[in-house]
Amino acid sequence: MTTINPENGNVIALVTGANRGLGRRFALDLLARGAKVYAAARRPETIDIPGAVAIQLDITDPESVRRAAETASDVNVLVNNAGVSTRAQLLSGDIADIRLEMETHYFGTLDVTRAFAPVIEANGGGAILNVLSVLSWAHLPTSGAYSAAKAAAWAMTDAVRQELAPRGIHVAALHVGYMDTDMAAFATDAPKSDPGIVARLTLDGLFAGEPEILADELSRTVKAGLSQPPLVADHSS
Repeated sequence: MTTINPENGNVIALVTGANRGLGRRFALDLLARGAKVYAAARRPETIDIPGAVAIQLDITDPESVRRAAETASDVNVLVNNAGVSTRAQLLSGDIADIRLEMETHYFGTLDVTRAFAPVIEANGGGAILNVLSVLSWAHLPTSGAYSAAKAAAWAMTDAVRQELAPRGIHVAALHVGYMDTDMAAFATDAPKSDPGIVARLTLDGLFAGEPEILADELSRTVKAGLSQPPLVADHSS
């Protein structure tokens, strides 16, 4: 992988879903490190980050993805952050919501990766960060659609990492639980991480070449327990 470091002025990054939450914090942190940043959102007029280049990007729209890759043709770091949470259950949830989760977290992230991998390679190599979740591993029925989509994105990340390594592109995954963002506003009683801290720790790991960044204690605990038997509901009376 080509060594990239924003402090050397050689990082040109695109962050999807940069208009709010963790994506906005990624964009701000990258700018503070000296990177050039394309801040992407479905509605670029909602971007309010001084110094960033606002760009239109709907990751579920292939034409929008193609245009973004043509416009941001100097990118060498891609942060796949855009996401959605419908909280749909797999058996009782609206199938349209379940499809939206998969179209966004799996197919959308993959489409953006496929579009920008040649761009990054042509620019001498770089890195891709996929924002995943502790629910990539812990599959809760109350968020079945989200868990399934993030699990698929985790598998995709691991496979794409091996495909892109010979092309000089490092692929990393972020796993984290609830953060203090709009998306997790419904979880009023759960502990939440500071998205600014998560962004900083994640970018430190990305630029250090780490393949996986576990941003909170919950993610570390769940990862350590992956060898345990699957959870089975107890229906005994």
